[in-house]
Amino acid sequence: MSKATIGVTGLAVMGRNLARNIARHGHTVAVHNRTTERMTSLVEDHGDEGTFVPCETLEDLVAAIERPRAIIVMVKAGEGTDAVIDELVPLLDEDDIVVDCGNAHFADTRRREAALRDKGLHFVGCGVSGGEIGALEGPSIMPGGSDHAYQRLGPILESIAADVDGTPCCTHVGPDGAGHFVKMVHNGIEYADMQLIAEAYDLLRHRLHLSPAEIGDVFREWNEGDLESFLIELTGEVLGQLDPRDDQQAFVDVVLDQAEQKGTGRWTVQSALDLGVPVTGIAEATFARSLSGHAEQREAARREFADDQPQVDDPPGGQEQYVEDVRRALYASKVVAYAQGFDQIMAGSEEYGWDVDPGAMATIWRGGCIIRARFLDRIAESYSDDAALVSLLVAPYFADAVRDGLDSWRRVVADAAAAGVPTPAFSSSLAYFDALRADRLPAALIQGLRDNFGAHTYRRIDSGDDAFHLQWGGDRSEGPA
Repeated sequence: MSKATIGVTGLAVMGRNLARNIARHGHTVAVHNRTTERMTSLVEDHGDEGTFVPCETLEDLVAAIERPRAIIVMVKAGEGTDAVIDELVPLLDEDDIVVDCGNAHFADTRRREAALRDKGLHFVGCGVSGGEIGALEGPSIMPGGSDHAYQRLGPILESIAADVDGTPCCTHVGPDGAGHFVKMVHNGIEYADMQLIAEAYDLLRHRLHLSPAEIGDVFREWNEGDLESFLIELTGEVLGQLDPRDDQQAFVDVVLDQAEQKGTGRWTVQSALDLGVPVTGIAEATFARSLSGHAEQREAARREFADDQPQVDDPPGGQEQYVEDVRRALYASKVVAYAQGFDQIMAGSEEYGWDVDPGAMATIWRGGCIIRARFLDRIAESYSDDAALVSLLVAPYFADAVRDGLDSWRRVVADAAAAGVPTPAFSSSLAYFDALRADRLPAALIQGLRDNFGAHTYRRIDSGDDAFHLQWGGDRSEGPA
């Protein structure tokens, strides 16, 4: 039997579907799982889809692959990944490649890449977005690692990725942890996107008293325009679903309102804090999930403030105007979320020396991934037109879009506050926009306070980068820091 082109170890749903996708595209795939039965069932159930080489041990897996070997690891992130790598490394030869396609923290990927590089091996942290269906039918793929590794892996990964207008949704992101970093930020944007959608639903539900099915129809209509995206499409589907146990009520009304998370949103916010990048929309979306899980506190607050619900009139302008206002506010807030995410990607690229191409990231997110949306084409065009773009918000297309929706955005946020409907992502996105465009920020007062209580110094608007300190406890004279 000829050697396999690539190997996959870890055949849970994602690994199984990724292996099938690779085989379907004409590559011979060596497959291994710690539990042999799972490997056997893959070959028995799907062996007609392509050529699989079943391997009962890691030694068998390594022996089955052509050199330089490329082995995809699809196991639980963290200690599980380290354990598999520790088993694999002694079996490999110089220039072999280990590919982690799980949701690993980019710092772990950087550590692993450096350790394997010292042994003459290549480690690739590879983000894969699209869920189990994407893994099988074509995901968006974000591989990092060395140029050498991508020369070996690129043709395989590009062949199995989603394709939009003849362009595969896969590109070499950059060295060491760049791929997993970009995937992390992708997931952070996904958090913000879903929170914004949920807030739009909540506003239409509480302010217009529409049913979930009626709101689902609104989202389906929105999906025909500039909000067209995978998540908007899914929203229409979820809101139109009835309870499988009782078809007289909506599915969304029987789902516990406590959103879970796997950590990538939290990592995004933590990284942004380290980099000094304000990703307020992503942060609020992450905190909103956390707040939803604090059931005891929420119940106590409901009891304490049950009689304090604001009494407000229906939104002015009628239903049609309010729906349009929410649509425009949603679009403007989504622009902010993506702008903040791309700011973080560029800051990470500069910090770690990755030279990430933001336009290329927008291009590979157009298909396969969870945040695929119509306006990613516009993002790619914006970076193509201006490689030094300081913010998506000032790109001509997006600046016009935000300007067009600004009055609606303000009306929606003000109305939500008056009615007591929580909109943390809408509100923080608007505040971010207003802070960026302000002539002066109250940060000047903060600096004065810091100098007063801690002699932390301040700079003047008329003295360049020189720092000063005021003698607050003395004669209030100013001197150099």
